[in-house]
Amino acid sequence: MSKVLLEIQGLRKQYGTVEVLKGVDCTMQEGEVISIIGSSGSGKTTMLRCINMLEEFQGGRILLEGEDIGYEQTGTLRKRKSEKDIARQRALTGMAFQQFNLFPHMTAAHNVMLGLVKVKKLSRDEARAIAEKWLDRVGLASRADHYPGQLSGGQQQRVAIARAIAMNPRLMLFDEVTSALDPELVGEVLQVIKGLAADGMSMLLVTHEMRFAYEVSSRVIFMNQGVICEEGDPKEMFLRPKTERLADFLKTSSFN
Repeated sequence: MSKVLLEIQGLRKQYGTVEVLKGVDCTMQEGEVISIIGSSGSGKTTMLRCINMLEEFQGGRILLEGEDIGYEQTGTLRKRKSEKDIARQRALTGMAFQQFNLFPHMTAAHNVMLGLVKVKKLSRDEARAIAEKWLDRVGLASRADHYPGQLSGGQQQRVAIARAIAMNPRLMLFDEVTSALDPELVGEVLQVIKGLAADGMSMLLVTHEMRFAYEVSSRVIFMNQGVICEEGDPKEMFLRPKTERLADFLKTSSFN
């Protein structure tokens, strides 16, 4: 039986007086692929950023493999962990964003190698071997020594995914990784993610690609106004939504 990888309990996040996450509860098993869908502003990306501690959160707990992320919890008291501890925890998750965030003055291989050398303290030879392995895995072996400016948007996004996965994270977070791409480049990136899912990688995906979410997910979460409105098997949710809100959302989405 697979073990619990991620547990979110009563997660609350505010920007000033605006509450973006209003008590989110979610449990994820190791090896699951969960797609998070919902309208813009429903809290999907914010939830991902809290898991990676790119955003602080005001209430609730996030546990990765049973370890509290970001904060020490003693009874009702919570205290932010040290930056060193948070950096260590952040390395347990890999994240790919809408924007590729590659260093333009570094080749694809050097972009992938950077974290392996600086964070994992590997030798340049070890890092290069890992970088080449993952660039090959995302179909870019022949582009290892190309600079981002010499690559298409889809290729740059695949380099960004290779860079995140090369760090050997326990959990991969994908935040709308196709939204900045031209439509003809979307398929190549989704194909890479499908391959990783087939390999058994644990993944949380915020996506607006409904057909993709339907095909690749072991579970789908539908968020609405800062809460999880519905979750379950993709076939059940997409074909027989239980809530009117999800049914309305699917009517206006790309799923057909």
